[in-house]
Amino acid sequence: MKDMNAIWEEMLRLFELELTGVSYRTWFLPLIPKEINEELKLFYLETPDSFSQRVLETRYIENLQKKAETVIKEPYRVVIQLKPDESEDEIEEKKIKENPKKILKDEFYFNPRYNFENFVVGNNNKYAHAAALAVADAPSMAYNPLFIYGGSGLGKTHLMHAIGHYIMENHPEKKVLYVSSEMFTNELIKSLEDRKRIRAFKQKYRNIDVLLIDDIQFIEGKEATQEEFFHTFNTLYDLNKQIIISSDRAPNKLVNLEDRLTSRFQWNMIADIQPPDYETRVAILRKKAELENVDLDDDLFEVIGLIAEKIKFNIRELEGAFTRITSFSTLLNEKITVKFARNILKDILSASDFNISCESIKKTVCKKFNIKIADIESAKRTRNLAYPRQIAMYLCRELTETSLPKVGEAFGGRDHTTVIHAYEKIAAEVKTSQETADIIDELKDELNGK
Repeated sequence: MKDMNAIWEEMLRLFELELTGVSYRTWFLPLIPKEINEELKLFYLETPDSFSQRVLETRYIENLQKKAETVIKEPYRVVIQLKPDESEDEIEEKKIKENPKKILKDEFYFNPRYNFENFVVGNNNKYAHAAALAVADAPSMAYNPLFIYGGSGLGKTHLMHAIGHYIMENHPEKKVLYVSSEMFTNELIKSLEDRKRIRAFKQKYRNIDVLLIDDIQFIEGKEATQEEFFHTFNTLYDLNKQIIISSDRAPNKLVNLEDRLTSRFQWNMIADIQPPDYETRVAILRKKAELENVDLDDDLFEVIGLIAEKIKFNIRELEGAFTRITSFSTLLNEKITVKFARNILKDILSASDFNISCESIKKTVCKKFNIKIADIESAKRTRNLAYPRQIAMYLCRELTETSLPKVGEAFGGRDHTTVIHAYEKIAAEVKTSQETADIIDELKDELNGK
């Protein structure tokens, strides 16, 4: 009888040597060996959630089966099972039993991917990162309160979760509570309906060691919420409890927040996060590729450069574009190349991202019709030249920002009225002639890198 626990321990050892710490802890450590069927050659592993099950089955199943074969010395198929459902009360009771000091009934649990290890540090966020790490390492001893601000999608929530993770792992005696300002407001509104609830609300938010409150700008203009948060802040601060706040603006820019709050936010450390520079954006995408177990070949480096060049101000959108490409690559079973990426991201990439210009259009059209660029720019008006010329002018208007006079100049110094005539003629033909419509579609695909 094979010892499934010993087999899994050896497989974990192999994975730990091969994978990044983040991937190992996120996807493999939570797995539990449940059964080995020696007759059918099946090894069952249990995962706690459906998202992990999907990731393991799509990205890691082959590697799991290779490791199983290496350890067991014969081929086994690995089956990822989802842990049976438990009721909410059972889950809550289990969490409280496991760590009664750390768990707060309605708290927001931290995203396992938002930790310091996979936070990419650049010139745009190095001070915020350093302050967050200092607070996590020594709660209430470094900066209190810590106020982190920056635009949407720049990593504030990532840092907040990273602080929470770090404190819970390294200071397990601390009660940590993360909450969005919206959640704080909604809970307050519900608690005001019942005197017992308001007591429970105050106890929940004031009987803790660390409070992380996200998007504080949400309570602007909400007088009752501001009043309650003011007293919560004072209670925690007077008890030397750590307070970390995030916002989309600096304290002095929160004009609809009471002065007594904004002044308290400025008592200690204020750290901002700016949009990442090009090098940091590339580093973020490389880290994303590593976390998603995507091979970093030359094609992918070029795709990463393309995305980093285009999406400059929002890390969430940056990573979203990359995930979109990798997801479609898996779905369609296609290799990630620049052409593939351009096609997938065509709705967010402009013509300039494909290097489409009047010159590239002329070259593509001339190749299609087997004519010379000098001919398309000449004064000749024969059918075999006039038709391709008009198509090229039409595409210049459709695919570039070039002005009418500039388009005319690109075609032998023609007047802008000639360009208008060509555009209108081809636009009409696209609607009435399937042949012309097909030619235009083919040329657009060629120019867009399909």
